[in-house]
Amino acid sequence: MQKEKLRDVRKRKGFTQQQIADIIATDVSNYSRKESGDVSIRKEEWEKIARFLEVPLEEIYQEDEAKNINHFNNNTIDVGNINGNYYCNVPEFLLESQRELIQILKKENQRLEEELKKYKK
Repeated sequence: MQKEKLRDVRKRKGFTQQQIADIIATDVSNYSRKESGDVSIRKEEWEKIARFLEVPLEEIYQEDEAKNINHFNNNTIDVGNINGNYYCNVPEFLLESQRELIQILKKENQRLEEELKKYKK
């Protein structure tokens, strides 16, 4: 679902997509996908945008229709400071596989620590 209310207010107030992207610490292409409805806008991003545009949240907010949002949940990870903040969307299935691997590694680490304690005695 295209964020028509947001786009209309942004244009009426004379702001570019780049300016809004800067406010929510993303690049303009990602913001463009958010405004077009391809990527969901998180609650805190809606709030930042409303404050920047100096309008009530209700004036710009539109709920996402799940069927139109890509299957990559909008999980955002800060991957460093490269000429400003850089964020990327990570598919939920990749995050879940990494969480599982972390749990396996934690268990292995704990087992090795216990084995090391035996040798120290």
